Amino acid sequence: MEYMYAAMLLHSAGKQITEEAVTGILSAAGVQADGVRVKALVAALAEVNIDEALKAPVFAAAPAAAAAPAAKAEEKPAAAAPKKEEKKEEDLQGLGALFG
Repeated sequence: MEYMYAAMLLHSAGKQITEEAVTGILSAAGVQADGVRVKALVAALAEVNIDEALKAPVFAAAPAAAAAPAAKAEEKPAAAAPKKEEKKEEDLQGLGALFG
């Protein structure tokens, strides 16, 4: 995650996203930069228009978050469900909160 933050910081500052710049930001933050990850990040972002990507709406998490409450509503009228299934449902709702 810190690699992406470094790239976003460079972008917002109007600087070019290079291996040296990302490594420098990570080092300044006290993070030991992995050269392979830095190289992969810079290569992946070379083909991306970051401004356009930031403007694009995020739809991937929305259907998953909307499906969880609907599933819960359907289960309430049913007979008492086993405790194990209720625990799994609570765990899934927790994950939905992370991405919702």
